[in-house]
Amino acid sequence: MSTSTAVITGRQPISGRLRLSIASALMLFVQLALIRWCGANLVHLSYFSNLILLASFLGIGLGFLRARREGDLGRWVPIGLLILVGFIMLFPARIEGSSNELIFFTMVQPTGLPTWVSLPLVFIVIAATMTGFGEITGRAFKEFGALDAYRWDIIGSILGTCAFTVVAFLRSPSWIWPIVTAIALWMLYGRKLPILSRLAMLAVIGIMVFESLAAGITWSPYYKVQSETFNAGTPDEFTSIHVNGIPHQIVLDAEKRLEIEPMYNRPYERAVDNPLGNVLIIGAGTGTDTALSLVRGAKHVDAVEIDPRIQQIGSQVNPNRPYDDPRVDVWIDDGRAFLSRSDDKYDLILFALPDSLTLVSGASQLRLESYLFTKEAFAAARDHLTDDGVFAMYNYYREPWLINRLAGTVDEVFGHAPCLDTFTAVQSMAVISIGKNQENAVCAAGAVWDRTTVAAQGGEIPVPSVDDRPFLYLKERTIPTLYLIVIALIILASAIGIRIFGGPFRQMRSYVDLFFMGVAFLLLETRSITTFALLFGTTWLVNALVFTGVLIAVLLAIEVTRRFGDRIPRWAIIVALFASLVVAFAIPNASLLGLPVPLRFVCAVLIAFAPVFCANLLFASRFKNAQDSTAAFAANLFGAMIGGCLEYLSLLLGYQWLLAVVAVMYALAVITGRRKSVPATVS
Repeated sequence: MSTSTAVITGRQPISGRLRLSIASALMLFVQLALIRWCGANLVHLSYFSNLILLASFLGIGLGFLRARREGDLGRWVPIGLLILVGFIMLFPARIEGSSNELIFFTMVQPTGLPTWVSLPLVFIVIAATMTGFGEITGRAFKEFGALDAYRWDIIGSILGTCAFTVVAFLRSPSWIWPIVTAIALWMLYGRKLPILSRLAMLAVIGIMVFESLAAGITWSPYYKVQSETFNAGTPDEFTSIHVNGIPHQIVLDAEKRLEIEPMYNRPYERAVDNPLGNVLIIGAGTGTDTALSLVRGAKHVDAVEIDPRIQQIGSQVNPNRPYDDPRVDVWIDDGRAFLSRSDDKYDLILFALPDSLTLVSGASQLRLESYLFTKEAFAAARDHLTDDGVFAMYNYYREPWLINRLAGTVDEVFGHAPCLDTFTAVQSMAVISIGKNQENAVCAAGAVWDRTTVAAQGGEIPVPSVDDRPFLYLKERTIPTLYLIVIALIILASAIGIRIFGGPFRQMRSYVDLFFMGVAFLLLETRSITTFALLFGTTWLVNALVFTGVLIAVLLAIEVTRRFGDRIPRWAIIVALFASLVVAFAIPNASLLGLPVPLRFVCAVLIAFAPVFCANLLFASRFKNAQDSTAAFAANLFGAMIGGCLEYLSLLLGYQWLLAVVAVMYALAVITGRRKSVPATVS
C-alpha cells in the first residue's frame, strides 16, 4: 500500500486495509446500535424495526455513490447523529400512565409526535447519517480491486457484529456506543476530524450519559428497562417496570396480586385435583407467576424467561423471593426452544403473559414470542403434559378475535374445547385453560369456549398461526395498508436519492444483476434468521450468531473465489445455488425440531448457509470484474433495501415460500448478468 492510500491519525499511519476494516466495522456497529437505541425510545419503531435497516441500506448505498466525488462528507457524520439523537430525546414516543393504571394496564397515553411525523423524519435523518458512514467506507473501498475490497469489508462487518454482540452481552448503557463510534472516527480521521464534529460527538455522548443516569434505567439485550418502586417501606409497596417506554410488568406480593387481579388464580381453579408435582412457567418475568405457583403448592417449578435483566430485577425486588426457593429452577431461554430441548413432563404448563414488545432484528415481522403461539407450539406443550396435565395461558389480549384465534388453535390441537374466562374490565384479559384429557380441566358454568356459539354470535375465528406464518397479531393473510404506504414512500425517497447522488439510472444498468442479487440475498438472510429462531430460539445470542454465520459464509465464498475462481465454471455455481434452494424449500424447518440438538444444528447450518455460500460465489465471481466497484456495491445495497421491502411478502406467503421469491430474483440476476461489467461513466 502506497503512502497515498494511508490516512494519518495523530502520528501513526493507518494502512488502507485497516482503514477499510475499521470503516466497515463502524458502519455496521452504528447501524445495529441505532436499531437498538432508536427502538428503545421511539415506540412507533416497536413494529417497524426494519425501517432503520432500510434507511441504513439506502444511506450506505448513497454514500458509496457519493464516494466517487470530491469532498469527504464523512467527516461530518457526528452532526447527523446529534440531530437524530436530539430529535428522539426531544420527542420520545412512549406510553405513560399513573401507578394504579399501570397495575391494570389501562388508560395509558402515548407521548411524542404522531407516527406519520416521527417515522418519515427518523427515516430521512438515519439515511442521511448513514450516507456519511457509507461514504467513509466507500472511499476506502475504491482504493482496492473489487474483490479485495469486498473481502476487507466483510472482515470489518464481522468485527462490527462481534463488537455489538459484546455490548449486548454486557448489557452496556447507551453511552458506550457513541464512545466506540468516537474512538473509531478518531482512528480514521485523527486531527482531520472537524472541531464541529468533535463537539457534536461529545454532545451525543453527553446526552447518552444523561439518559443513563436517570433513576432506574438499565439495559437488557432486548430493551431499555426502567424500574420504579412505589410506596416503599409500606405494605402496599410495588415496583413497576417499563421497557422501551411501555408498561411491561408489576412486581408485588403474590397474595396482593390475587386480590387485585384474581384471574391469575384461574388456571389452578380449573386444574381440579392436579398434583402440581412439576410446573413449567414460560414468561416467568420478575417471578410473580412463579410465586403464585409455589403458594398453590407446586413441588417443583421450571421458570423460563428470555430476558436476563427482567429476571434479575425479580430476584432483587420480588417480596416473595421465588427465585431463591430451592423448588425453582431458572432458565434464561426462549420458551419454544426450551420445549424443543426438554423431555420432562409437567402437571401444569403456563404461558404467563409472554408477550414481547420488540421485533427480532433482521426479520421485520418476527417478534420474540412469535413461535410460542403457533399450532405446532401448542402441540409441543401438549406433548409435555402428564396424563393429568393442564395447559393454560393468560394475557391482556385487547381484541376478541385474538382470543378466539388462540382458543380455536388450542381446540384443534387438543381435540376438545378449552375453558375461557374473560375479564373485559381489564382490556380483554382472558385465561384459556385446557386439559390433556377433557376431564383434567373443569370449566365454570358458561365458561366453555365453543366454536359454533362464537360463529353464531358473529364472532371472528381467524385461522391458527403456524410455524411458517407465525404472525399471531395479523388477523388476515394480507399486508396492512400502513405497511404498503411506508414501503411506497421508502421506494420513492430511494429513487430520488439515487438520482441525486448517482446521476442518471442508466449509469448503473451495468450492475442490474448485482441489484437482483442484493434483493435475493436480503430475503435469504431473513430466511436464515427465522430458521435458527425456530430451531434454537429467538434470543439475542442466536440472532447474533446467525448474522456472524452469514458473514463467515460470505467471507468463505470470497476466499474460494480468490483462490479457485477461474477454475470453477459459472454454470456449476448457478446449478449449486438453485440445488441448495430446492433442498432448503423441500425440507421445512419444523421437520428438524424432532432431531437431537447437535444433529439439528448441523442440518440447520447446511440447509441455511449452503445457499448463502453459493449465492456469494456467484456474487464474488461477478463482482471481481466490476470496473466501478463503488457503483456496483451501491447497486447491490439498493437491491438489499428492496429485498427488505419484499420481506413483507412473508405476511402473505410465509417464510418457506420466500425461497421461491429468492429463486426468481437469482434467475433474473443470471439472465441479466454479464461475464464482464461495462465501465460505468461518472458525471
